[in-house]
Amino acid sequence: MDAVVSFMATTANFYMSDSYSHRRVVITGMGVVSPLGNAPETLWNNLLEGQCGIDTIKAFDVSDYACQIAGEVLDLDPVEAFPSPKEIRRTDRYAQFGIYAGYQALKNSGLDLEKTNLDEVGAFIGSGIGGLSTLEKQHTILTAKGPSRVSPFLIPMQILNMASGLFSMYYNLRGPNVATCSACATATHALGEAWRTLKMGDAKVMFAGGAEAAVTPVGIGGFSAMKAMSTRNDEPKRASRPFDAERNGFVMGEGAAVLVLEELEHARARGAEIYAELAGYGNTADAYHMTSPSPDGEGAGRCMKMALRSAGLTADSISYINAHGTSTPQGDICETSAIKSVFGDHARKLSVSSTKGATGHMLGAAGAIEMAACTMALRDQKVPPTINYENPDPDCDLDYVPNQAREMEINAVMNNSFGFGGHNACVVAKKFK
Repeated sequence: MDAVVSFMATTANFYMSDSYSHRRVVITGMGVVSPLGNAPETLWNNLLEGQCGIDTIKAFDVSDYACQIAGEVLDLDPVEAFPSPKEIRRTDRYAQFGIYAGYQALKNSGLDLEKTNLDEVGAFIGSGIGGLSTLEKQHTILTAKGPSRVSPFLIPMQILNMASGLFSMYYNLRGPNVATCSACATATHALGEAWRTLKMGDAKVMFAGGAEAAVTPVGIGGFSAMKAMSTRNDEPKRASRPFDAERNGFVMGEGAAVLVLEELEHARARGAEIYAELAGYGNTADAYHMTSPSPDGEGAGRCMKMALRSAGLTADSISYINAHGTSTPQGDICETSAIKSVFGDHARKLSVSSTKGATGHMLGAAGAIEMAACTMALRDQKVPPTINYENPDPDCDLDYVPNQAREMEINAVMNNSFGFGGHNACVVAKKFK
């Protein structure tokens, strides 16, 4: 028992020490694959313009499905991110998205890998579901032709750590490498754990984010069976409507986003462009229900408080929240309640928006794509709107930046992600000074 107490005291002292608390983490690069474009600036401009990337699903015949709409990635050729076309064929669609987003982030950051100690560069690229399309295709082959015809690449293509693993192999990144998996909180957990890794001094640069490609027959069929998805099939671009009184479920999206997080002194030494500072991280569990949030968003509220505390910021420091805001009846109410419980009177002064009305819910990639939006909001001092917000819900009574982008002073932002299993993740970023 004494040994346990001693270990806990030593750990607590480390986290309070100057070596941990004085290490600052900044964002120096971004890469994006999304239904609204396959580059950060394309995504950002389309978000500000109120565009929507949701439409009738083109990947397969949806005539028998309750939900027939999604935000699909179109016109992506990932070849420049891969060593050869053969490697692309051996990689599931979700991993292609993640690797391409990581490649973009590397280019965007200006990091010269030949002049960098690659033992100090890592990757945390997660996925909520992984290679679902590969699993479906190979199961069809198994049942039709027998086990001898199953691809030897089934398992490495299907497992959800492969985007992170392959990205590190292609670019020889030998630092910490993990694939987070916490449903719709996956990418935000990746960002937060990468932040923690840098704070601890275990790396100098981390590529962090998430990738998802679950717009497949099983993916759409499974979520439809749960009655979690919108069935507004005749109006796909108006179907995802976070916080609106007529919301009736989420709309799935697919894609990836990866951000380059870097220890400040390392970024300064190489003359990197710094977009923002990642300042805090919260990580809690509801411990309540498999798919439903805890009443009044209690777990989400504790997560937001943790993120603020680790950032050393007060609630009134936050100007903007990119909400989880999935367009589900109960989820949006719970998040609204959680925000009010954490921010008190300041909640009425916050700008809160959900970009899922435009992209759909990208599941394990959602937190990263939304963090890219938060980063550009800090850079440009603009808030992306919540599109399709037309009918106020008395239970959702905050300022959701309806339908039009907003220019405003933004000093610090919060990004929320909550997942099935009761997983809550929250990160806080601020203007770099």
